[in-house]
Amino acid sequence: MTTNDPREIIDQSPMTTAQVVVVILTVLMNAMDGYDVASIAFASPGIAQEWGTTQTALGIVLSMELIGMAFGSFLLGGVADRIGRRKTLLGCLTVMAIGMIGATTAASPLQLSLWRVFTGLGIGGVLSATNAVVAEFSNNRWRKLCISMMVIGYPLGGTIGGQFVQGMLKTQGWRSVFYLGAGATAVLIPLVFLLVPESLHWLTRKQPANALARVNVALRKLGHQTVAALPVLTEGDRNKTVTDIFSPALVSVTLLVTAAYFFHMTTFYFILKWTPKIVTGFQFPPSAAAGVLKWANLGGALGGAVFGLLTARIGLKPLSIAILLLTFVGVALFGRTPADLTTMAYLAGLAGFFGNAGVSGLYSLAAYVFPTHVRATGTGFVIGIGRGGAVLSPILAGMLLDSSLPLPTIGLIMATGSLCGAIVLMFLNFEGQQEAAQRLPTPTPTLSRARA
Repeated sequence: MTTNDPREIIDQSPMTTAQVVVVILTVLMNAMDGYDVASIAFASPGIAQEWGTTQTALGIVLSMELIGMAFGSFLLGGVADRIGRRKTLLGCLTVMAIGMIGATTAASPLQLSLWRVFTGLGIGGVLSATNAVVAEFSNNRWRKLCISMMVIGYPLGGTIGGQFVQGMLKTQGWRSVFYLGAGATAVLIPLVFLLVPESLHWLTRKQPANALARVNVALRKLGHQTVAALPVLTEGDRNKTVTDIFSPALVSVTLLVTAAYFFHMTTFYFILKWTPKIVTGFQFPPSAAAGVLKWANLGGALGGAVFGLLTARIGLKPLSIAILLLTFVGVALFGRTPADLTTMAYLAGLAGFFGNAGVSGLYSLAAYVFPTHVRATGTGFVIGIGRGGAVLSPILAGMLLDSSLPLPTIGLIMATGSLCGAIVLMFLNFEGQQEAAQRLPTPTPTLSRARA
């Protein structure tokens, strides 16, 4: 293929081994996000026992890293669009590792909450940046599947982590959960430093100092031909800002996808955060509770993979709506679970299957509708504001559980979030929004060495 636009080289060329490695690393980073978020749920029975917290108070502790994630996604998504994906990922991974270690030093719910907010900042930044990275390092043919593979890292982290945690909780305290997470996160930092170059889409769009040299270094690292010059940026291109997510071309999709994500999170995080405490409420040990949550995460991994395969045959919008409706059914059924570990595991797996497939749908919509210069910002806004639903979910569920309502009623109430998300997506003009985004000014094909 003959082209001087690095983005076209990535979009049109076959995926190289180096690109596949980058996608795998985004899966692993998302897996650490999944483990970090699940870690507090794994630890919750031990925390409640050590400090004697109420259900409502525990729900607040469970929400703390979600508050950090909301701010991290909202703020650091914009940072990734300004300074680059690579620097943002490295900084956020460092924050995550420090936060997990800090959690082991907590001597009260307040101290633990503060460390979880700090950890959440890093998690939110990673979530925003990885969605942009996987979209910009994969080609047109495999992009939808790669995004779905990245998303399944989230439940895989909970699944694999749950396997380790089950054994650890039998012999060690809840702090061991955070020691494991800190160590695993720290391992990823040098891997990202060595194997993930800066995004070619970002470099071509932003054209910082030595842009041409940096682009060619990244192209060689990814196994592609180098270019002699970069597309010239017009004055309109240079005036683009991260606030374009609220431009007439994008404001509708920004608000609709954010609302759908918000509603879906209220349902999805009920399963992620309260499953262990619900299981122990049936007088099963914490290790058994971790096993049930492991099945919820395993179901989520399978759901994300199946969703990625289905996108080759079914449009993103109708598929996402159908998945959110099935999440409503799955979580409502989980609320009717009897005091039987096998049945609880199956129902949790079913709810996780559809719940994470819904997350894949919403991430894919964000990656396709937002253009490069606001891709991380748009994703960060969707995740950051939408995480309000994740923050609300464990608090609301804790209040409902303290109110002595029967579990089937609580499950039905918490399941309605995904139902509302499906209704919101019905108003999304997906194809029209893509066309509107494409009409935003783009670099002209004229070539220049000026930024070399």
